[in-house]
Amino acid sequence: MVKAILVLGDQLGRDVAALRAGDPATDLVVMAEVAGEAANLGHHPKKIAFCFAAMRHFAEDLRAAGWQVAYTCYDDPDSTGTIPGELARRADAFGATSCLATEPGDWRLITALRKAGVTLLEDDRFLASHKRFDDWARGRKALRMEYFYREMRRATGLLMEGDAPVGGAWNYDSENRKPPPGTLFHEGPLWFDPDETTRAVLDLVAARFPDHFGRLDGFRYATTRDQALAALDHFITHGLPDFGDYQDAMLDAEPFLYHSLLSAYLNAGLLGPMEICRAAERAYHDGHAPLNAVEGFIRQIIGWREYVRGIYFREGPDYVTRNDLGHTRKLPDAFWGGPTDMRCLASAVAQTRDEAYAHHIQRLMITGNFALLVGADPQQVHEWYLGVYVDAHEWVEAPNTIGMSQFADGGVIASKPYVSSGAYINRMSDYCGACAYTVSRKTGQGACPFNLLYWHFLDRHRERFRGNPRMANMYRTWDRMAEDKRATVLAEAQHLINKLDAGSSF
Repeated sequence: MVKAILVLGDQLGRDVAALRAGDPATDLVVMAEVAGEAANLGHHPKKIAFCFAAMRHFAEDLRAAGWQVAYTCYDDPDSTGTIPGELARRADAFGATSCLATEPGDWRLITALRKAGVTLLEDDRFLASHKRFDDWARGRKALRMEYFYREMRRATGLLMEGDAPVGGAWNYDSENRKPPPGTLFHEGPLWFDPDETTRAVLDLVAARFPDHFGRLDGFRYATTRDQALAALDHFITHGLPDFGDYQDAMLDAEPFLYHSLLSAYLNAGLLGPMEICRAAERAYHDGHAPLNAVEGFIRQIIGWREYVRGIYFREGPDYVTRNDLGHTRKLPDAFWGGPTDMRCLASAVAQTRDEAYAHHIQRLMITGNFALLVGADPQQVHEWYLGVYVDAHEWVEAPNTIGMSQFADGGVIASKPYVSSGAYINRMSDYCGACAYTVSRKTGQGACPFNLLYWHFLDRHRERFRGNPRMANMYRTWDRMAEDKRATVLAEAQHLINKLDAGSSF
């Protein structure tokens, strides 16, 4: 039986299930850059360029390994413009009797391929299969990541001594919340000059996507497995030792700090989760990196990453449409580079525009926090995150946004909304020092909008959260305020929200 084997832009590894089920001597690999995917949601130009360049390099690798590859470039005049359409077109031309694919990471494409009669194989590059996650989740009142993470530690043996965690504790997160350092002793992530293949992609993206939010100039991401491996080695050597201490810190002039920026390569398939984690574990055992850094880094991969994928597939196709808090406000123009006097928001958005990257605290506690406090439509927030970040694929982005950031799933992931006033941002960043607003000012001229919007959010959702034990102290603090002060806070916060509704900024 001759097969047409689909390989998607986030399946760029020879160990992907559909390739393992094929035969280079008889089968055809189909890869395609299509308008239906690239133009969808107005993806960041750097994200499109990374995907296309990595795909083209991988196609070259497959051909060198003996595979026949039918590759559709974006400007191919014969392209059908869709993934199922290109698979069918190439299969028909090749005389394939069946079509095979590794399960995609979003329900929309899964549905489309199933409808087209494509056989889907479960993506076993992940450590927890759908069944394994469902078995763990079955019967639990709350699906908390920490307990899933412990099971994954036992299953992988990472940082384990028999049945016990190395160091005696499962989680060292309390040691990973230091404010930004005065001096960085790290040159940042390893970058790469575009080769001829990547330069051709950059020319294409510049011509075809000129109006998408984000800057294409300065593209320097890895686009091959060898480059991704070099980036991993660079991080383990130079970034990991201080990653733990400062992983939550934010500096306006230092967008990367000690972060790895490996998530784009991992999510595209250029790196595997266990090879990354084993490299980090070796750094601990060799005395190169401390336990709090290594444990925190590994937890992000075998804990959080596997957990959110499990949630996405367990919750089903309607997950991205959930809106438990009933938020409907248009995403503020500041998310598209519009004017704002809030330095933290402006900085996080500008960094996103320039690099197609922001680290997890910038996403959660700056842009996500702001969107939640003003009541932005979670669907619009979801689409923004999915479009602007180079590492964003729906299986990983949707639970982080719909669940963790916006609490739109009603608490499937988070036990409480992740909201904060300006004090947290001030403690963990240098944004507030040169801001037009004063972070210590609670009301009146120049008061930090986060301080006002925080209480407004709690007040308008009081009935929803008054019984949440993790929020009891927040409401007790609010209730202890003088009535006239509460009225002032709510009036000033509403004034800010009214400005957004009028299309203005603050």
